[in-house]
Amino acid sequence: MKKLILSACVVLASFTANAQVETPQPSPSAKLTQEVGLTEVTIDYSRPSMRGRTIFGDLVPYDAIWRTGANENTVITFSDDVKIGGKELKKGAYAIYTKPGKESWEVYFYTATDNWGNPQEWDDSKVAAKVTAETFNLPFDVETFTMDIDNLSNDGASIGIFWEKTYVGVPFEVPTSEKALASIEKVMNGPSAGDYYSSAVYYLQSDKDLDQAQEWIDKAISMQNGVPFWMLRQKSLIQAARGNKKEAIKTAKESMAAAEKAGNQDYVELNKKSLKEWGAM
Repeated sequence: MKKLILSACVVLASFTANAQVETPQPSPSAKLTQEVGLTEVTIDYSRPSMRGRTIFGDLVPYDAIWRTGANENTVITFSDDVKIGGKELKKGAYAIYTKPGKESWEVYFYTATDNWGNPQEWDDSKVAAKVTAETFNLPFDVETFTMDIDNLSNDGASIGIFWEKTYVGVPFEVPTSEKALASIEKVMNGPSAGDYYSSAVYYLQSDKDLDQAQEWIDKAISMQNGVPFWMLRQKSLIQAARGNKKEAIKTAKESMAAAEKAGNQDYVELNKKSLKEWGAM
């Protein structure tokens, strides 16, 4: 009987230790990801609700730093450098802090994103950008704090903040034109030397069309000012695989000389080993 009671107690204790009560969060978390032009923008934030309270000027005081949401920092992440209020903002993650006012808000992009709410000590050196945004009165209540990326165009958008009867929009610009032109130029100019080189090495190592590999490695080398020893090394291996040992030996010697000049002993030894295999040493 004692053993039965003991076993029951163990099972009950185990069940109690593993049990977890799940209830809704009063300020649930949200995540928004938006492609703006060719730039990805993500906002992670928590969403408190009004619940009959007066928000701005009461729950959220005027002219004081606010976490802009609830719980942990509201964090915005840009995949590219952007411009906010005409100011450069490097790609990466930033905490959004605001100082609400009756007619305008100050909006801060803060480099430290690991605070719970406001920093214990505000550090102006961590303010990557600060802009002033006009407030707009809405003709209806927004019950739950909401952030959005709106006013989308190829070249920018606005960070929208909605709560109670207030809307604040913070415009930003993205480098769509620069990225698109760079992409167009790269494609129109054709493959790079690195593209030809990588393709040639893949064909060699995968025992594919060696004639094509030879064409690509020659193309890669022709695009160089001063041929890198590692390209010459792969060219010699392709030549040898095609049965052109005489040319392979010549190219391996060129690779070895270039590697010696560059101080790369590993490639010197690799070429020596191949030259011995091909009867040249």
